[in-house]
Amino acid sequence: MPEAPAPARPTILAVWLILAGAVGWWAAFSLTTERFHLLMDPTATASCDFSVLVQCTANLESPQGSLFGFPNPILGLGGWIAPIVVGAAILAGARFARWFWALFWVGMLGSFVFVCWLISQSIFVLSTLCPWCMVTWVVTIPSFYAVTLHVVRSGVAPVGPRVQRIADSLMSWVPLMAILSFAVIAVLAQVRLDVLGSLF
Repeated sequence: MPEAPAPARPTILAVWLILAGAVGWWAAFSLTTERFHLLMDPTATASCDFSVLVQCTANLESPQGSLFGFPNPILGLGGWIAPIVVGAAILAGARFARWFWALFWVGMLGSFVFVCWLISQSIFVLSTLCPWCMVTWVVTIPSFYAVTLHVVRSGVAPVGPRVQRIADSLMSWVPLMAILSFAVIAVLAQVRLDVLGSLF
């Protein structure tokens, strides 16, 4: 089956991966330090606690905040290094094998699913909005969309040339796709938590 030609070098994707990785890593680092602070002083409150609704403490101290037996931000400290390295390698001229992109996509899929679960837990179970968690949502969601479209357009996914071309054309729509996703989250938060009512 003939394949549509892959982009010579996905520079914009590479730059985004570096920026998203840096922002995501900083959010994870900030949450990790907050968790250490709370462990050292159980009577303290996190610096990102602004109200009953907007806070980090409830999320960090909940079972959902340590799903695998350790604080979730530790996953981010390790995981966000991968997009940074991949993005930098692309800018340096590296070309990855199909299996590498497939594994990288699986990792992004896992992050996306985990974030979607955390969003649902935050809104519908914990009834809080963690500022640093929301930063993580903001970079994870578009990163997943962008990597997914790239593996499709570049021939990593077993699809035909027409689907590859569609994926390539959709790359420019990733920001809008992300904004629409954020809008859905905002509506859910408003309906469930009355965010606007708590602020005004």
